[in-house]
Amino acid sequence: MTRLSGVPLKFTFDGRELTGFRGDTLASALLANGIHQVATSIRHGRPRGIVAAGVEDSNALVQIEKPFPEPMLSATTVELYDGLAARGLRGRGRLATEPDPARYDTKHAHCDVLVIGAGPAGLAAARAASGRVLLVDDQPGGEAPEGVRFLSRTTAFGIYDDGFVLALERRGEPGRISRQRVWRIRAKRIVIATGAHERPIVFPDNDRPGIMLAGAARTYLNRYGVLAGRRVVVFTTNDSALDAAAELAGAGAEVVRIADAREGYGVIGTDGGADGHITAAHLAKLGELRGERVECDLLLVSGGWNPAVHLFSQARGKLRYDAGLGAYVPDGDLPHVSVVGAAAGAGLPETKVLWQVPAPESEVDTRFVDLQRDATVSDVLRATGAGLRSLEHIKRYTTIGTAHDQGKTSGMLAAGITAEALGVDLATQRPTTFRPPYTPVSFAALAGRDRGALHDPVRVTTIHPWHVEHGAEFENVGQWKRPWYYPRPGEPMHDAVRRECRAARTDVAFMDGSTLGKIDVQGADAGWFLDMLYTNLMSTLKIGRIRYGVMCGVDGMVLDDGTVIRIAENRFLVTTTTGNAAKVLDWMEEWLQTEWPNLDVFATSVTEHWATIPLVGPRSREVLGRLAPDLDVSNDAFGFMTWQDAEVAGIKARVCRISFSGELAYEINVPSWYGLALWEAIADEGATPYGTETMHVLRAEKGYPIIGQDTDGTVTPQDLGMSWVVSKKKADFLGKRSFARAENNRPDRKQLVGLLPVDPSVLLPEGSQLIESEVVPEPPVRMLGHVTSSYDSVALGRTFALALVRSGRERIGETLYVPVGDQVVPVTVTESVLFDKEGARRDG
Repeated sequence: MTRLSGVPLKFTFDGRELTGFRGDTLASALLANGIHQVATSIRHGRPRGIVAAGVEDSNALVQIEKPFPEPMLSATTVELYDGLAARGLRGRGRLATEPDPARYDTKHAHCDVLVIGAGPAGLAAARAASGRVLLVDDQPGGEAPEGVRFLSRTTAFGIYDDGFVLALERRGEPGRISRQRVWRIRAKRIVIATGAHERPIVFPDNDRPGIMLAGAARTYLNRYGVLAGRRVVVFTTNDSALDAAAELAGAGAEVVRIADAREGYGVIGTDGGADGHITAAHLAKLGELRGERVECDLLLVSGGWNPAVHLFSQARGKLRYDAGLGAYVPDGDLPHVSVVGAAAGAGLPETKVLWQVPAPESEVDTRFVDLQRDATVSDVLRATGAGLRSLEHIKRYTTIGTAHDQGKTSGMLAAGITAEALGVDLATQRPTTFRPPYTPVSFAALAGRDRGALHDPVRVTTIHPWHVEHGAEFENVGQWKRPWYYPRPGEPMHDAVRRECRAARTDVAFMDGSTLGKIDVQGADAGWFLDMLYTNLMSTLKIGRIRYGVMCGVDGMVLDDGTVIRIAENRFLVTTTTGNAAKVLDWMEEWLQTEWPNLDVFATSVTEHWATIPLVGPRSREVLGRLAPDLDVSNDAFGFMTWQDAEVAGIKARVCRISFSGELAYEINVPSWYGLALWEAIADEGATPYGTETMHVLRAEKGYPIIGQDTDGTVTPQDLGMSWVVSKKKADFLGKRSFARAENNRPDRKQLVGLLPVDPSVLLPEGSQLIESEVVPEPPVRMLGHVTSSYDSVALGRTFALALVRSGRERIGETLYVPVGDQVVPVTVTESVLFDKEGARRDG
């Protein structure tokens, strides 16, 4: 036996200082130091050791502490490095509290042939392939045939449609800043050469440290120079374990007994020392309950081999049961996916199919099927006794196969024990579904560089520096930083908002509305397309005019609202709410690409292209007139819901006569890089800046709803009192059919109304529930609705609220009640429009 030579590496495990060598895994280094127990079982707290040598290990979960905390890693796949600090786990690990210094990224690759697995079958397939050939293998090192691109330390973990494969590459020197790369591979043809996993056998106390798969002991010996034990017992159903026994004996181990199930012998139990490590195996004729006690420090088990068909099954390949192997194998190739070598069942030894050793039922069942889940034969029998027949159901009932190893050793055992219990043939049973990922993949690797600001970027308008300089407080709206209000020194929010509202209602005020979603819709069919998206007609809109519209989902519920501006015969500008800009564009593309691909329509986001500044208040016409002397701003020349191009403060602009406050107002749009210059010009005219809180107060006084605040995905335009926006002329539009549903026409649907607290100083918390009685009755309490918006109003001289209330419009004038803390607040139901109901202020 030759141990790894070269660079010695210092590491610690459970606080104990140890030494390994470059090329070790943590598992091989622990075994070299005589340490078998790595973890403790999650339910029963039993000591658990190293069972396998690769990704199929079901036991050896560790927590890496240094150089950076990483939980739930398998010791069999952690490459050893100098300074590694780890500890064994029972159950959950610990997430890091400091930032991850590692680098994660993504790379794309295209090839004619992708070969997964660089064993003999994979290498042969790579040599025989032509064109651009990519070979991936999860082990470090190795060489590829000439002309073949080779990615070592790379695990293919998912196969998807159209030859798309995801693989994880471990990059860089182990122990330094860990680097992982997700490869997104497109292959015309895929060859799967992933080998096979050795299968254990179930018997009483089969979970002790020192019980190992025979092939794993062989790997530790030949790859790492580690002899896993000195006094060895072998329990096998096939010849592969005999080869392992011979090699261990050649390395100096004493193979004291071989229990061959083909000859009728097996292990019926084990003994362990104070540390839980195996000290003896009990051997007997299969079916007998008493046998010979044989002392040992290593028990090698081999119940046969399961082809690693996971990736083939992910590609929707069919499987069939091979009775000679006691395993599922590919049932033929797919058009673009083939399986070779042991993964196809080729070259694997015939086996006596033995899932478990007959044993009496005991009060505490120690016949473990899934070591990581502490799931036993009794758990399987309990599931079948409860009437479960499907392996998918039994998997979920018992949790077998749901741990980090995804049942690589336990899945076939559970299937076999289930079949025995039900008296069915595995050939007629379908195995549980193999889903990606084949091996665990960290969220950080999947995210790649899409983290922090790159994942959720902070978006600001071109006017943002002015807002910061002038002390604005900000709120997050989607990804945008929007000015919330502009407090003067020492001024509380309440007073600042009242001051801003007063300026908008009595003088002139302006806000940064650049975050408003803006979508350019062009094409010969643009009018028809918008007619289908909105509840009202847009195709009849004249150039130079603007129309408000509501979008509904196919269920008839309000999706978004905004304005549509007709710029030219075949060109419109659609505005959306800030938070729904991306959602609406995606909605448009979904219909254009999947339902109406024949339409001549192109939708393009131009939100960032334009800075938008609403100029609001009785003096807004006066201010605009000074800034745009060539623009006739009179009512006759510039009517409501029209737009005109003009120079404003010397900047080419598109000015829209739109009001979201009920006041005389204009929305001035300029290319975004001129936004700050226009803003400063308006500020120089003495206008008061206002933020989103004031905007909300102004629009709520007029009963204008905010989609997503005054709606919750269950509200129709009719519920909002906006039947007028639903066209009766159009033959069809998205959501129209749903308006006829009985559910959408119930008289007790929640409807948008106003609320006036009897005490005008009480501000109702948003989200508060409404009830009918002035005393909260014993539960269950009938809720009539909830408060959606609530504000203190300068214009009204009191507080008010908007709410969704059952049969709300029929309740106008009634008194309802809102529990607030330990009080019940009486409120009067009113119409949703509370200020300037006639709209007299709109034209100045």
